Amino acid sequence: MNDLSMHILDIIQNSISAGATRVTLTVDENPAADLLTIVIGDNGRGMTPEQVSRLSDPFFTSRTTRKVGMGIPLLKQSAEQSGGEVRITSEPGRGTEVTAVFGYSDIDRPPLGDVANALMITASSNPRMDFLFTYRYNGEEYVLDTADVKEIFGEDAFSNLTIVKNIEEMLKENIEEVRNS
Repeated sequence: MNDLSMHILDIIQNSISAGATRVTLTVDENPAADLLTIVIGDNGRGMTPEQVSRLSDPFFTSRTTRKVGMGIPLLKQSAEQSGGEVRITSEPGRGTEVTAVFGYSDIDRPPLGDVANALMITASSNPRMDFLFTYRYNGEEYVLDTADVKEIFGEDAFSNLTIVKNIEEMLKENIEEVRNS
């Protein structure tokens, strides 16, 4: 995967496949601590401890359509190459949380990529789901909850391309504002 936003899309797709109705995404860029942390949580069906322990095996997948699952192993490899790690907690019936930590300044850390676009692709492809996005940079933060957007524009807000494009632009502007504060 070329950048971390592609990993984010992949992990969120796992949440969707697990029946989640709400996904949280936190991107925390902390150059002062030399860390980039990405946390993706969901309220999907969750996994047993045995399933979690097998996630880094590319030949383990819960999907019936293919025999390999490369998302978590690739994310883990990217994190470890930059001096970081991946932690996964899950509980059947309650959901899963994936935390990926990267060395911020490490030359082997993939670029973050277009997180705003990745989030809007996911939200518009799954308009009935709710997404809580938090972006932090050196302690400053911006939060977008798609449930709030739906409250203002209606349940079909993320089926409307004009609204989606405007929210994506707003996300990009707010991320840039937080980065420059």
